Amino acid sequence: MTRPSASSCTFTRPDGGTVSGYLAEAVQPLGAVVVIQEWWGLNDQIRGVADRFASAGFTALVPDLYRGKRTVEAEEAHHLMTDLNFGDAASQDVRGAVSYLKGLKLGSGKVGVTGYCMGGALTVLASTMVPEADAAVVWYGMPPLEYVDASQIKIPLQAHWATQDEFFAIAGVDGLEAKLAEASVRYEGHRYLAHHAFANEQAQGPGRIPQTQYDAAWAQVAWDRAMRFFGRELG
Repeated sequence: MTRPSASSCTFTRPDGGTVSGYLAEAVQPLGAVVVIQEWWGLNDQIRGVADRFASAGFTALVPDLYRGKRTVEAEEAHHLMTDLNFGDAASQDVRGAVSYLKGLKLGSGKVGVTGYCMGGALTVLASTMVPEADAAVVWYGMPPLEYVDASQIKIPLQAHWATQDEFFAIAGVDGLEAKLAEASVRYEGHRYLAHHAFANEQAQGPGRIPQTQYDAAWAQVAWDRAMRFFGRELG
């Protein structure tokens, strides 16, 4: 069986700057997806997520938001995330990645956005700032509600939340979902009896934090739902 290929690539931001990233190419792509990293950086785990998307038929591009930096230590990850300009990352890095994939005209030509934790928050922002995107899937992450202009979300949105998440409490999710409903966003939300980062198979280990816990069963359920969603919206 022919396997997807992967390589580094460079793409252009709307402002003319350049960004590098990891590109996992599907053999016979249905469409494409921009995958946004957690606060750890562009590491092997998020590359594996991109590879999995490619194996499922979606060419995937992970923008290197930290410009080559990555870590396994929570304290350093916090510093890297704090130093990141979220508005710039969403409107420039992610939008540039979406435009790059659009230019490749893969399969349907449609491009989705998805992200985990910090990347989930950026996915919400991108849904308001990247008009070229066709759909988005959020994984347990959201920005402060005052930064979410739900009236700007014109694409279908799916989200996966953990009811025991100590970083993104369900009360905040309730607030976000109320804003989405008020703006008549095409939204599909799912909640799991799980902890933060339940879909990250490396959530536990040296340098990790006790509030994160991988749950293989819920991770598979959520992945299947995301695949059906992207298959419907991008395929």
